[in-house]
Amino acid sequence: MDFHTTSAGPARQRTDCAIVGIYQARRLSADAAALDVASGKAVSAAISSGDIDGRPGATLLLGRLPGVSCKRVLLVGLGKKKEFGARQLRSANAAAAAALAKTGAASAISFLTRETVDGLDGYAVARLTAHDFDSAFYRFDELKSKKDKRPKLKKLGVAGADRNAATEMDRALKDAAAINAGVALARTLGNRPANVCTPAHLADTGRQLAKRYKSVTTKVLDRAAMKRHGMGAFLSVTAGADAPPQLIVMEYSGGGDDAPIALVGKGITFDTGGISIKPAAAMDEMKFDMCGAASVFGTMLALARMRLPINVVGIVPACENMPSGSATRPGDIVETMSGQTVEILNTDAEGRLILCDALTYSRKFNPDTVIDIATLTGACVIALGAHHSGLMTPHQDLADELLDAGRRAGDVAWPLPLTPEYAESLKSNFADFANVGGKPGGAITAGCFLQKFADGLNWAHLDIAGSAWKSGDQKGATGRPVGLLSQFLIDRARAE
Repeated sequence: MDFHTTSAGPARQRTDCAIVGIYQARRLSADAAALDVASGKAVSAAISSGDIDGRPGATLLLGRLPGVSCKRVLLVGLGKKKEFGARQLRSANAAAAAALAKTGAASAISFLTRETVDGLDGYAVARLTAHDFDSAFYRFDELKSKKDKRPKLKKLGVAGADRNAATEMDRALKDAAAINAGVALARTLGNRPANVCTPAHLADTGRQLAKRYKSVTTKVLDRAAMKRHGMGAFLSVTAGADAPPQLIVMEYSGGGDDAPIALVGKGITFDTGGISIKPAAAMDEMKFDMCGAASVFGTMLALARMRLPINVVGIVPACENMPSGSATRPGDIVETMSGQTVEILNTDAEGRLILCDALTYSRKFNPDTVIDIATLTGACVIALGAHHSGLMTPHQDLADELLDAGRRAGDVAWPLPLTPEYAESLKSNFADFANVGGKPGGAITAGCFLQKFADGLNWAHLDIAGSAWKSGDQKGATGRPVGLLSQFLIDRARAE
């Protein structure tokens, strides 16, 4: 989808559809009022019929109006004006996109971006709008014999209050185009089945990024290299699988000699649970257990397209977790790359085992900051649901950065405590510690496990088990938290 900005009013826009807002109690937004004047009160007449009253998510499509250049006008309910914030904007964007999809319109201009959105500046409003419309028209049909032939919106205009606002929004749209591409890549990787999206497929994705962008280099470590590095935890997870494990290391170079930020993404391309096998119900969704890795690939793509002046290392440990005669057993003890030993009480708590060696490996780059991203625990889903990703870090400054980036990107996280009391449950009689600590506080104890490998690092952990994909009729990967990570990197790069 192509994006552009405008500071002109809605009446003279030559586009397939102009999108304007109606507040609750049939209160016209300024742009709806401008169309009403230009059309000789045609908008007021349509509203007075009772077909739309401004409630959130309501839409009314009008045909060509007298005195108005666009082919259609889409009225969108915005709710109460004093309550119009990010959530209401995104709800309006979703409703508008759904209504547009039914029309076959190829172009549109949103004037919702000229409304005052509580807590967001023009940059964030434009970014969110571009993301919402692009995401609404995403299709995954590459494995269907009959492709989705529904018309897609090809061009979206975003209106600013004046030329200065439009200039700021133009910068936002350029960033949004890059980030949207990263989100789409993350969604597509997540949606591909495990017989397509294998560890080798993820490695090829990293190589293709390096082939397309000179700013990216990629190397892939095989099983033999992992053994040489002493990655006993990672190798224990892949012990039962036929698919060879891959450690994919991508370096984006844009910041000279600055210390890099390391992004470490869990890449379990299919998780049966291993010997601690999962129930059959919804096991197909365990193809999404590599969405942390997918978010790293998506963020690296966004970085390369934005050409940010920053250095970033993307590290993806990728493998399958399968049961077999050679699989790791509950009670087995392994030595990690750090030298610490782990008693594996549950082979279905495998994500932390591949991440811990990847975190240790990240030290080779002397990183400024390390962020791991993983669909790590069902406990995080119970705690936070699907809206917020779980954030754990002992560093308040880093937490504040990530939380603010998520808020601005519409890809929100919520902090969970990471205190020593929780780590007590990881004690083992036979190894340095165990890989699980019981059901209570399961998301936090998983974070405590990873923290044992982050000593001395400016480190944060994002548990995206609830936010990385949707189930049910809308089953599919969301591409989160590419938006959050990209905004965090933008903020870091542009703060220099």
